[in-house]
Amino acid sequence: MRWLRRLLGGGRVQLDPGRQDALLQDVQSRYGAHAQIRFSQQVEALTETLSSDDGLVVAARIVSQVADEAHVDLQAQAHEVHRRTGRRLLVHRRNYRPLWKEAGPALRWPLFALPSGFHPYAQVTAAVTVLGGQARRLDRVTDTNPLLTRVFEVLDLTTAGWEYGRVRVDTDAAALADRLITSAGQVLAAMDDPPRLPPPVRELMRRNNTLAVHDPAGPRAVGGINLGARMREHFLV
Repeated sequence: MRWLRRLLGGGRVQLDPGRQDALLQDVQSRYGAHAQIRFSQQVEALTETLSSDDGLVVAARIVSQVADEAHVDLQAQAHEVHRRTGRRLLVHRRNYRPLWKEAGPALRWPLFALPSGFHPYAQVTAAVTVLGGQARRLDRVTDTNPLLTRVFEVLDLTTAGWEYGRVRVDTDAAALADRLITSAGQVLAAMDDPPRLPPPVRELMRRNNTLAVHDPAGPRAVGGINLGARMREHFLV
């Protein structure tokens, strides 16, 4: 693995697992829905907190943990639907869209209630921002391919939540989607052999519709986001 060769060879970086655990605990406890500042301010503060190599590792851990927890949650929801109705739902991590198309009204979007307490509009948005901003250093601290898979997985969950999961598209939601797309593009650009784009991304890239983006505190639309156009801009390079 290229990242492991860098760790063992000339690309060595100094990492402190103890500091990483302390950073993760701080990020987990101080920020989120309970914090008394806006999500955009939390993202700014968190991005600065995670600016070191240890912070980059923590950012990768956050994204991976969120993707793993969301998958476990959706599996549990699918089992509960089967228990109550006899209806079998297939949960595939590479493409959640078929699941949401079939059973959206019966499902709860998992990212608002993760066991870790990480909030999609605070810790997750900040973590993916850090990953993208330091994309060229990622292979010095972790294996980039599975991490990118998890970034795309969270992007899939986010966009499916908008379309099928009754998740409101406000400025914080749009910021998450935009950071996921931008950062995934930055990571792809930094890779020697980037993987093929996953099915949900390819599906959305064929679209050209603009979604209204609302004020978090009210019903007023304050802008719009065209997911297909943003993905084409960052992924077709």
